[in-house]
Amino acid sequence: MVATSWPTDRWPEGVASDVDPKGYEKPLFNVLDEAARDFPNHVYTIFNDATRTFSQVKDTADRIANFLASSGIRKGDRVAIFLPNIPQYPAIFHGILKAGAACVTCNPLYTASELNYQLNDSGAKMVFCMDHPQFYPTAVEAVKNTSVESVVYCNIKSYLPKIKGILGSLLKKIPQADSHDPSHHSFDDIVAAAKPEPPKISIDPVEDLALIIYTGGTTGKPKGAALSHTNFYYDLKALEEWGRLVHEKGGKPEKLRKGFHTYLGVLPWYHSFGLTVCMLSACANGSKMICVPDPRAGNPPFTEVLKVVQKHKATIMPAVPTIFVAFTNHPDIDKYDLTSLMGCFSGGAPLPPEVCKQFEAKTGAVIFEGYGLSETAPVVTSNPTDREARKIGTIGMPLPGTDVKIVDLETAQTELPRGEDGELAVFGPQVMQGYWNRPEENQAVFRQIDGRRYFLTGDIAHIDENGFIVITDRKKDMILVGGFNVYPRDVEDILYQHPKVQLVAVVGVPDAKSGEAVKAFIQLKPDEKATEEEIREFCKQNMAGYKRPKFIDFRDDIPVSPVGKVLRRVLRDEEMDQKTE
Repeated sequence: MVATSWPTDRWPEGVASDVDPKGYEKPLFNVLDEAARDFPNHVYTIFNDATRTFSQVKDTADRIANFLASSGIRKGDRVAIFLPNIPQYPAIFHGILKAGAACVTCNPLYTASELNYQLNDSGAKMVFCMDHPQFYPTAVEAVKNTSVESVVYCNIKSYLPKIKGILGSLLKKIPQADSHDPSHHSFDDIVAAAKPEPPKISIDPVEDLALIIYTGGTTGKPKGAALSHTNFYYDLKALEEWGRLVHEKGGKPEKLRKGFHTYLGVLPWYHSFGLTVCMLSACANGSKMICVPDPRAGNPPFTEVLKVVQKHKATIMPAVPTIFVAFTNHPDIDKYDLTSLMGCFSGGAPLPPEVCKQFEAKTGAVIFEGYGLSETAPVVTSNPTDREARKIGTIGMPLPGTDVKIVDLETAQTELPRGEDGELAVFGPQVMQGYWNRPEENQAVFRQIDGRRYFLTGDIAHIDENGFIVITDRKKDMILVGGFNVYPRDVEDILYQHPKVQLVAVVGVPDAKSGEAVKAFIQLKPDEKATEEEIREFCKQNMAGYKRPKFIDFRDDIPVSPVGKVLRRVLRDEEMDQKTE
């Protein structure tokens, strides 16, 4: 089943079924160059009320590329970015690409050993980090025994409004490391010294790498997904074609207006979801972007995010379900005007329908759930972007120009009939070249089907009667209870409907009688109390017997990844450790 003839009568009106390759087979840094050409004086980044225009960001990116080239960085080299969402990030990202190198985006919360692994595995020659009492020492330790030849540290002072920078210095509130290695470089110094003249590099956007992004850390040893310029540029063009929003009351859905929007940078840019759907999409749209280094900031947590949504009138918010949960359950949400929000892209994990309903009721925005992976730059599918056409509880349809098949779980070679569960396989311009230096892993995840190279996602799905794709669960998360397949998401979606439940994770645990049993970990909303009996009665009324949790564990916190995904694996490992003690 191919996107150009996707079997549905619900395909969004006016959306093309394909994207012209001439529009996306370009170097990825063209996104910034084109925005600076078309919207030179439009604000791109907002950080603590300080702003930078597209022309300013391009100028800085050109200077970084010049510095990298003069430092010996050559085409094909790797340069790591070990930063939170600070305003230097877009210029560094594009500057690395303009030098012909590939970015390696690293989680700024990593320990030195975790960062060391990625630097070694990627062979990075330089790393950009934050001038900070935690992040800089971590980077200094991590670069030992690696191929890293140079470190550049970024201080936020020069990116603050002048008065805040002065006051911050006087009060010593601006974070910085206690000391710096004299061989390392200050970001401000290299930008001031370099010319805004990037080297003349010939880029093959289809073949040349733009990014190595590490994935699989929640299920095993991280692997570097090697992605080309075209992988990302295609996703941007496909999303541009797909997205339709009503820009004012009484208006009709239309493509996102250029230079009109304000994106909320609440997702980390080291992750492909935040990188593509926020940082790069805002740039491609010629629109503003609010830099949010710590979305949990404030008392209670997430208060500062609510403040910036109100102050800067954010219109577009890509987020994971746990962020929507945090918004809807914030005790002071009614004190803030969030009605500027128009469209919210949900991904990274399944969106419980009840969470969608509550968030939209609070804000008036429309949430459209999509699906993707780090290996696919990341977006593969999306729901239509209006309430009438979307189908809550599904991941929508393939983006224009993307081909999706549901294949058998045993061989991954046979396409299954509509309605039947199998593994979701993807072919399209956004699919990675492969895992960096992992030939055996590549053999395991790619299949030739009908003459095309498909990526096996590891997700179980089916296509419903309307042509919408439904993710049933991760292959590895399925629970087998007495011969019945139980998908954790089914149970979680029902538990989310309980008015006292804030977060929930369901895993399978060994059981002598049924082989496996369902265990639910539940985090209640603030100031709520519930008993096991209450939850069991709710489950009895709302789900089949074999799906009902045999064990219920109330937790103050449920582990989530830095991106906001509930970490079922951590909970499952805890259970296994207890069984073996």
